[in-house]
Amino acid sequence: MKITFLGTGTSQGIPIIGSDHPVCHSDDPRDKRLRTSALVQWDDYSIVIDCGPDFRQQMLHNSIDRLDAILFTHEHADHTAGLDDIRPFFFRQGDIPIYALDRVIDNLTQRFGYILNSVDKYPGAPAVQPHPVDPTTTFQLCQQHIIPVVGQHHQLNVLGYRVGSFAYLTDIKTIADDERQKLSGLDVLVLNALREEPHHSHLNLAEAIDLAQQIGAKNTYFTHISHHLGFHADVQQKLPKSVHLAYDNLSITF
Repeated sequence: MKITFLGTGTSQGIPIIGSDHPVCHSDDPRDKRLRTSALVQWDDYSIVIDCGPDFRQQMLHNSIDRLDAILFTHEHADHTAGLDDIRPFFFRQGDIPIYALDRVIDNLTQRFGYILNSVDKYPGAPAVQPHPVDPTTTFQLCQQHIIPVVGQHHQLNVLGYRVGSFAYLTDIKTIADDERQKLSGLDVLVLNALREEPHHSHLNLAEAIDLAQQIGAKNTYFTHISHHLGFHADVQQKLPKSVHLAYDNLSITF
């Protein structure tokens, strides 16, 4: 299995428009962060987790020519606003399967009615096959069992996904004990780590480290990173041995 971090930034990305923050002017390419998304590949399959506003740029940079499905964590724009850019995949492959909570599919139908609503579908627009995810039920996708994992993004339930010994959770603040139990025995865990200061809807760095140590994956990678966390090189030095700061276009194979 191969994981590529397509983007590791927050809703504004890094650099932020008009910001004078030192991290926004960093020359280290690891401090340049597009909106958070990940590519998961096994055998000949390519699955994307979230499809944000930088989706087109991410696909071009990584030379992705096939998309077998999109797994959505939640409906916020930095995780969904690139949906229209699946057009090239649709033109070659047909309808693209998408997986999300019922609430998220309803939200996408309101915002992208010309894609999801067959009555109002615009000629030439892409099309999708919506698959509502029951967060209590494992489902099969491309010969892999996908285990939904529920976290809380303030008062909003968001989905993480476990595929084999890999799990991806972003935009969470808390996770219930029974959901955390779904994450035992991982080789690779991905968690959000926004900044050092506490935040009402995201894990901060200390909380992310604590949760990573509770889960005990062989390696944990942090994503959904704000410029307020600091320079990549400085932050990485503060992390435990098995915890890593992800960066855009980092690929890991296991």
